[in-house]
Amino acid sequence: MLDKNHKVVVVGAGLMGTGIAHAFASSGFATQLVDTSADALAKAEKSIHGILDGGVKLGKLVVDVADAAKARLSTNTSLKQAAEGAHLLVETVSENLAVKKAVLGEAVPVLAANAVIATNTSALSVTEIAASVPCPERVIGMHFFNPVHKMKLVELVLGIATDEATVATSREWCDAIGKISILVNESPGLTTSRMSAMLGNEAMWMLQEGTASAEDIDTALRMGFNHPMGPLELGDLTGWDTRLSVLRYLHSTLGEKFRPCPLIIKMVAAGRYGRKTGHGVYKYDETGQRVPGSGLKASNL
Repeated sequence: MLDKNHKVVVVGAGLMGTGIAHAFASSGFATQLVDTSADALAKAEKSIHGILDGGVKLGKLVVDVADAAKARLSTNTSLKQAAEGAHLLVETVSENLAVKKAVLGEAVPVLAANAVIATNTSALSVTEIAASVPCPERVIGMHFFNPVHKMKLVELVLGIATDEATVATSREWCDAIGKISILVNESPGLTTSRMSAMLGNEAMWMLQEGTASAEDIDTALRMGFNHPMGPLELGDLTGWDTRLSVLRYLHSTLGEKFRPCPLIIKMVAAGRYGRKTGHGVYKYDETGQRVPGSGLKASNL
């Protein structure tokens, strides 16, 4: 059984790591966010404080609750130090197998006995990641969605060695932070990443072909299918560099239907990853707000 004395360590202070750390700290757990970059940690901490302060302004949180959540969050550039005695590790580092294996290799020896070892990967093999540690039965995919503080779903991805105890405890962790969990047998792209990658890729093909403007493609999915965000908006939020990496993996494993649209390759080569670089399908100002009328058009390509 979980209790509020259980410690959580989140590795990687990017968008996902920031959101996941916020989820656990705001749900009552001592949470350490780890990154090799002190600047990234400072940015993440500022973002988490901003979400909590925003909750206070909207009347969703009282000041004392927000302050308590801030106090439960700490940052660290030392993974070994942060992971000492932790009951849950969630790694959210780049989609690079060697990097993920290195993180687990350093953290696992100092975690609490029977700690859950979770990876937020959306494309790589949980089984292969788990094979790098002496306790593969404790490794599970815990795939969150961005923005974490708004999105309720977590995909729990089972590797070949993941045991029932790990599944049960992982579901408890998800329940404890107010998330709905589903179980997914390991497969390329899981459920949502596979569908989202295809949708975003097809939207980029439509944009490249001049079928409609970026704004109208996104509006079609929001208004016609009740999606909270259009596929191009979502790609800008996720990062087209990440999307391209996922598409290339799915193309290699699942075939031609996942061949990346050339426009995505061109944008990534130009450094136009999306919100995090200030320019993707749309442009963004210094505060991260989209510049009206900035969407790519066929004439720009």
